[in-house]
Amino acid sequence: MLTNVAADLHCFTVQVVNVCFYGTPRPSSNWVLIDTGMPKSAETISSAASELFGNTVPKAIILTHGHFDHVGAVEELASQWNVPVYAHQEELPYLNGKKDYPEPDTTVEGGMVAKMSKMFPNEGIDLKEHIHPLPADGTVPEMPGWNWVHTPGHTPGHISLFREEDQSLIAGDAFVTVKQEQLYKVLTQEQEISGPPRYLTTDWPAAKKSVHRLQKLHPKLAVTGHGLPLAGEELEKSLDYLVTHFDTAAIPDYGKFVEEKK
Repeated sequence: MLTNVAADLHCFTVQVVNVCFYGTPRPSSNWVLIDTGMPKSAETISSAASELFGNTVPKAIILTHGHFDHVGAVEELASQWNVPVYAHQEELPYLNGKKDYPEPDTTVEGGMVAKMSKMFPNEGIDLKEHIHPLPADGTVPEMPGWNWVHTPGHTPGHISLFREEDQSLIAGDAFVTVKQEQLYKVLTQEQEISGPPRYLTTDWPAAKKSVHRLQKLHPKLAVTGHGLPLAGEELEKSLDYLVTHFDTAAIPDYGKFVEEKK
């Protein structure tokens, strides 16, 4: 499903995860892809891109983080388009073949998806010459007016993207708008603000600080890695609630990553 959330921003759902297209649709050829969805989704993403931008390739690919459902098509697309891929310096070891992520926590409090997470890949990938660190000054390549915000917790190098001009936020998995651990809610996309997916979040104190950091930006629009976009008063109230109740609404009562921090 391709959703126009701003004049130059589209959210595209690939199975259960969102990618973003930044750029004004045709005739413009200046566009950027943010995240690359599930494995084997390259053709689906390419088709959506063609619908928006014709037979042009992006100027860059930006990754919020390197989990399998956000980099599923990045190797194929980066090679096909021959474009640079940017991620936070602390995420690079998972994108240049040096490190694997911890295995998903199937013991964490949650629903069926959490129990199924043992099937999710945790291996890093190697983007070779395509991968580059994001600029240290906080700017985002090929996205004028946008800045990246370091929002660790879900992964060490997780980032979100923010544009001050219209207070638009691409949050990645720093917070999401669906209970990603619960299969029924994932299938129905029942909207409910939530912390990052529990089965892959390794540092809950950092995740809490990251949500506080994003709330202080006062976003008016938020596109998250999972779930439907939120905007306006509904976003403000939901994000305020999540910040105030993070310990009970987001952090699980039990799980290996919770126990490790006690």
